[in-house]
Amino acid sequence: MMNTCNTIIKRSVWCFCLAMLSVSVAAQTPLNATYQQYIRTYSGIAVREMINYGIPASITLAQAIFESSAGQSELARKGNNHFGIKCHGWTGRSVYHDDDARQECFRAYDNVLESFEDHSRFLRDSPRYRSLFSLSPTDYVGWARGLKACGYATNPQYADRLIRLIESYQLHQYDLATNYDSPAPVSTPAVSGVAQPQSVGSHRLYLYNQNVYLIARQGDTFKVLAAETGISYKKLARYNELDRDVVLQQGSIVYLHKKRSKADKAFKNKPHIVRSGESMYSIAQSYGIRLKSLYSKNNLPADFAPHVGDRLRVY
Repeated sequence: MMNTCNTIIKRSVWCFCLAMLSVSVAAQTPLNATYQQYIRTYSGIAVREMINYGIPASITLAQAIFESSAGQSELARKGNNHFGIKCHGWTGRSVYHDDDARQECFRAYDNVLESFEDHSRFLRDSPRYRSLFSLSPTDYVGWARGLKACGYATNPQYADRLIRLIESYQLHQYDLATNYDSPAPVSTPAVSGVAQPQSVGSHRLYLYNQNVYLIARQGDTFKVLAAETGISYKKLARYNELDRDVVLQQGSIVYLHKKRSKADKAFKNKPHIVRSGESMYSIAQSYGIRLKSLYSKNNLPADFAPHVGDRLRVY
């Protein structure tokens, strides 16, 4: 199987011809609104995985859309499994689903973010897919062909379907991102404030300072967001250093995991100058850092209240 995998990966001319054929097919393919919503929601996460693990964001998105029917499949709904990864020695929670055989064991996750992370580790750590990581990060055709040749899926059209998705929805644009914030649909919170999400339905996810966050809407609580994200409301409250029963203000930043201990490196030699209405908490949230870290970096007591014009270290 590995010889077949390597042979297909090296067929660059063949892949190019197939890509040109796919472009003409993609131009005639009507766009699916559910797919577009899914891409808006998870494109930033796919870029984060690309930067951390070297897997093209376009491939991650296309696999997730195809394997989970853009989050609508039974596996996605019951187990947050968006990549169809079977147990294969998995010791965590599992769900059973008919696939190549009846009631096969599939990995289950507490939330979708864990599924994306596990998919990246699954490809990186498996010798079966090692040769793929020698490809150019923009060679989505090679990755798609290689995944099929290396045995990721049994569907004979698997590679063609991935390529068609990538080109129909222009997912290859995300392969050009060079940092975590490149695909973010809003400016970084610390610089320009928070813009309202451009989508309806489920909240859109954003990236800043390697943190994944969403923007609260009117009436949101941690329990409401927990039901949507699969992350317990107690954890969400702890990550955001707030009481678990608080009603969130519209436009508030809500982080989905523990925040970083320091701001983005762009602020390494750039202190924050306190503006009117800011608190230590709002400053910490805007930079995606823990409140305790902000106090510690500035050698301040826990009851310190900043004044307009104060200069605070955030990196």
